[in-house]
Amino acid sequence: MATSNSSDSSMSAEVPAPYGNGPAQPAATTPATGRKPAARIRTHHLQQAKENGEHFAMLTAYEQYTAEIFDEAGIEVLLVGDSASNNVFGNETSLPVTVDELLPLCRAVARSAKRALVVADLPFGSYEVSAGQAVATGVRFLKEGLAHAVKIEGGKFYADTVRAMVQAGIPVMAHIGFTPQSEHSLGGYRVQGRGDDAQRLIDDAVALSDAGAFSVLMEMVPAATAAAVDAAISVPTVGIGAGNTTTGQVLVWQDMAGLRGGKMAKFVKQYADLRTSLSNAAKAYGDDVRTGQFPGPEHSF
Repeated sequence: MATSNSSDSSMSAEVPAPYGNGPAQPAATTPATGRKPAARIRTHHLQQAKENGEHFAMLTAYEQYTAEIFDEAGIEVLLVGDSASNNVFGNETSLPVTVDELLPLCRAVARSAKRALVVADLPFGSYEVSAGQAVATGVRFLKEGLAHAVKIEGGKFYADTVRAMVQAGIPVMAHIGFTPQSEHSLGGYRVQGRGDDAQRLIDDAVALSDAGAFSVLMEMVPAATAAAVDAAISVPTVGIGAGNTTTGQVLVWQDMAGLRGGKMAKFVKQYADLRTSLSNAAKAYGDDVRTGQFPGPEHSF
């Protein structure tokens, strides 16, 4: 997906921030071309992608280097997911991670990504109590975490919450289908929206998009159901285990790049084997240290 200008005044070229952009920064360049990269991806660019029949890519990121690498590779959206709970902090599920744990990760990603839209997950327990709690948590992620948008899990029950957040100036991506924060009430990791249950997801998506969500993410949903949801709403959809009719696709980067071990979910495609590469590098380093080959004269002062 490429950012482009439009004759529509709402899609006109972005102008410099009228109140300044903080300390002056050198213009970033794309290593492969040496050219200045495209302007920041905004929510309206994702909307344009849906309207134009284009697609965008989304990956999780939790720290500086992956954010830089994925940003330079052209990934349009970076998600600072509550999946950090079980991919960074060593928990078994996403439930234990807290706002205070995610905020520093979000800052690192937002500071390092020059082009991508940075979306932060609101973790379990940080928005369910009331719309006011959700607004307060969302404000923290935009102010302290430097995120550009947030994501919350849940169906049409949260439409009023989304509406309040959007009215407060917080862009919201909604997450329906299998919602990991609700794994206990859903009876575990189970595909959602099969058969007659498809209408529930359509109703959820319509309510959330009508409330102002700029995008709807669907997880572990049959492809036919996801297609029906995508057709029912005007905002872009994002899929993870939801077929190929959505505007965007998202994966946890450790799954995509083969860093995490163990059995992968059906919807994961691995594009590298970083676990083996890192293991081999660590073994070679350990062998060199133990045999006295490292450091050699070329590594000494």
